[in-house]
Amino acid sequence: MAGCACAKISTADGLVLGAIQIMLGIFHVIMWYFLLILYMGQIKGVFGKYEPITYKTGCSLWGIIFIIAGVSIIRAAWHPNQGPVTCALVMNIFCIITAVIAAALTIVELSKFDSVSYRNYGQAKLGREVSRILLSTYPLEFAIALTYSIYGCIGLSRGNEDTLSTVTEEAETTF
Repeated sequence: MAGCACAKISTADGLVLGAIQIMLGIFHVIMWYFLLILYMGQIKGVFGKYEPITYKTGCSLWGIIFIIAGVSIIRAAWHPNQGPVTCALVMNIFCIITAVIAAALTIVELSKFDSVSYRNYGQAKLGREVSRILLSTYPLEFAIALTYSIYGCIGLSRGNEDTLSTVTEEAETTF
C-alpha cells in the first residue's frame, strides 16, 4: 500500500510544536498566578467577592498539562520510538480535552457577570480581560494538540506497518 511521504512529522516540526506548547503552558501558569494575586486582594464588600468558575477550578493552572505535553513532544522528536510517541500522543489527547473544557468554562464565565462590590469592580473587570486573553489561546492549543495527535497516530500506524513488513521479510528470508 503506497502512502504519502508527508504524513510523518519531522524532528524540526516536533520541536517547534513542543516549544509552542511549553510557551503556552508557561503563559497560562503565569496568568494563573496573576489571577491568584488579583482575586486574593479583593475586599469583602456588600455584594461580595468576584470569584469566577475558572478561578475556582484553577483553569489557568491546567497549563501544566500543556507544558508536560510539550516536553513529551520534544522527547518524542528526539527519540522517535513507539514509547515516547505514544506518551506524547496520550498527553496531546489530554490537552485537547483540557482545552475544550477550559474554553467552555471561560465562555460560561464571560457570559454572565453578577454584581460585585464597587471596591472589587476593577479587579473583576481586569480578571475578565485576562480570561478573554486566555480564551483566545485555547483554540491554538487545541489545534497544536490535534495536529500532533493526528500525525502521531499516522506515524504509529506507519511504524507498525514498517515493523510488520520487516518481520515478514526476515521470516521469508529464513525459510
